[in-house]
Amino acid sequence: MAKATRKQALGRGLSALLKDPENDIQSASDKNADKVVGNIVELELDVIEENPFQPRSNFNDEALQELATSIRELGIIQPITVRKLDFNKYQLVSGERRYRASKLAGLATIPAYIRIANDQESLEMALVENIQRQDLDPIEIALSYQRLIDEIQLTQEKLSDRVGKKRSTIANYLRLLKLNPIIQTGIRDGFVSMGHGRALVNVDNKEDQIAIYEKIVGQNLSVRDTERIVKAFHDTSTGSGSTSKAKNPDFVVLSKKELSDHLNSKVMVSSTEKGKGKITIPFASEEELLRIKNRILGK
Repeated sequence: MAKATRKQALGRGLSALLKDPENDIQSASDKNADKVVGNIVELELDVIEENPFQPRSNFNDEALQELATSIRELGIIQPITVRKLDFNKYQLVSGERRYRASKLAGLATIPAYIRIANDQESLEMALVENIQRQDLDPIEIALSYQRLIDEIQLTQEKLSDRVGKKRSTIANYLRLLKLNPIIQTGIRDGFVSMGHGRALVNVDNKEDQIAIYEKIVGQNLSVRDTERIVKAFHDTSTGSGSTSKAKNPDFVVLSKKELSDHLNSKVMVSSTEKGKGKITIPFASEEELLRIKNRILGK
């Protein structure tokens, strides 16, 4: 208890030091910088601005209220991290949930580690720390990885070292950004999982991705079901590859569209120049087969 009291008093003492214009610390080499940088300081919430580099875009209101209640009862267990912008002005690097919840709890001050960093360093610290510590959704993680690659000029190999993740793991997240934006939103909102997304990304055409995505959501298909649909899609596409190079007769093109519309399912029709051919209707489950059969039989 004595140690905690002493630490709190030290924080208040450093806060007073930071409010002294004669001790306006701007770099790690400035006088008294060693007393502040890396130490826990009690900062007023109103001198801290939110982080424009924050990778998290969704904050659950109910979870924030729960955290605010915990903070009222127990206080801040883990300090936030800020960087110094100007005299008595700071910007969040990490800990935005704690910062927001502290405001909700009605606190005037918050314990904070002070860092001195430029915009690029702040972006990297915020992205790396959030990737490692926060419960980001897969798309937010993928966007964070992409920002580190684009804005910090990191290769996937260097990024792997920086965040402590396998290169293959990073690549799998980045591939999600090739999905149709509607599907990316579906992953963020929890309608489908990252596993569904990893299967769908193997379909190049975004309209085909959406067609399969709608089946997944509408029929509550599993990741394995999705993988089977994608495999069937590629098998039928490959099977009709040699005939698709030649122009199908108009009656085949028209019939394919009518069948697809009637069955509400992807239909592959291959034809020779003489008009002979075959119809292929892929399905992913027993339920889907029964649905297609009933449509064909008019049941």
